[in-house]
Amino acid sequence: MTVPITQNSASGQQARNRRRALFASVFGTAIEWYDYALYGAAASVVIGPLFFSGAGGSAASIASFATFAVGFVARPLGGVVIGHLGDKFGRRPAMLLSVILMGVATVGIGLLPTAASWGVWSVGLLVLLRLIQGFGAGAELTGAMTLVAEYVEPKKRGLYTSLVLATPPLGIALATVCFFLVSLAGDEALLGWAWRIPFLISALLFVVAIYIRNKLEETPDYAAAMASARASQQQAKLPIVQVFAGHWRRVILGFLAITGHNAVNYILAVFALSLMVTSGMERSQALLAVTLGSLVSVVLTPVGGWLADRFGASKVLAAGNISGLVLAFPIFAMVSTGEFAYGLLGIAAGYALVIPCTSGAQGAFLTELFPVSIRFSGIALARELNGAIVAGLSPLIAAALLQAGNGSIVMPAGYLALCCLSSAVAIFIGTRASTRNMY
Repeated sequence: MTVPITQNSASGQQARNRRRALFASVFGTAIEWYDYALYGAAASVVIGPLFFSGAGGSAASIASFATFAVGFVARPLGGVVIGHLGDKFGRRPAMLLSVILMGVATVGIGLLPTAASWGVWSVGLLVLLRLIQGFGAGAELTGAMTLVAEYVEPKKRGLYTSLVLATPPLGIALATVCFFLVSLAGDEALLGWAWRIPFLISALLFVVAIYIRNKLEETPDYAAAMASARASQQQAKLPIVQVFAGHWRRVILGFLAITGHNAVNYILAVFALSLMVTSGMERSQALLAVTLGSLVSVVLTPVGGWLADRFGASKVLAAGNISGLVLAFPIFAMVSTGEFAYGLLGIAAGYALVIPCTSGAQGAFLTELFPVSIRFSGIALARELNGAIVAGLSPLIAAALLQAGNGSIVMPAGYLALCCLSSAVAIFIGTRASTRNMY
């Protein structure tokens, strides 16, 4: 009778560890994307008037989106450094470092004096804090979905990782809800003191995230891979070197595969706010439209993960990008009307038809591209290079294209369609070569 009891005990412990890993990943990721989305909402609403009022009009808007993009510049470096720590020393310390950096930077932004008080120094510190925030974010979602993927069997990776990938829209929704609530105080109060409240709330949230993540154990896949590497004396001193040496094609495929996802996500969450406001919608209504629209994705992203397990991650990911290609112009047309109902419908269309597929299938697709020993580094490099080039620059590019077209949505909508098309083509071509039997 001893053996069955021992086996049942081990199985029960593994199930508890899996639930703990899933909860820690979902909760921590939601908080970190709340932190990160706060700045996106702020860039659309208050950063221009508070830090770039001298630029005036559309120039101030472009300058605020440029500081938003700055955070993405640090993400590849953060992904490489923290990803190396995750492959070399374990998933747990890497994820702790990520949440600490994000929390410190977010609270720092909430305490930062504006340009009216400190002039150019406030802008310099804002950029520095965005760089720190981006460095921490560079490994957050990668670490969370890697942790969960390594606790579940491969045929369930789509569903379980989609639960993690559903939390960024939740973080975005929480951030925009906070800005919606403080915007009700009126423009004078919002620009005076109320804009700081959502940033300072983060202090309490990230303390809870640190406590939860400190209780994590290493994944069975990672422990087995490290034991095997030690036994064969083949453990990589620099996992990132192995990524470049033997897996650079997979990095390129991973980069291109999520281009459409990042363009859609950040144009909906960040640029659409500014476009709706400049088109005549009240700021509070624009924030509410993004909040409600993004919540649709929170509910439907696990459906995309389930579909990825059933039909294949690459097929579902490609289908999401084709949807983005088809919907690019209708979405821009709706959010540029200045009408709340149309704006909400446009945001919801992207978050209901595009993001659930591109986000729900992304975890299974990316984790299956790389072997365990370099998985953290490989995914982080692919995702965060794309983050720096596509996600961070998309609101800025869209704003510049809108200005270049004298307010016409044709060029920014064309940019979004092109990003989705490039992902669909890359997935089709890249997955023609087998990505199986990698472990």
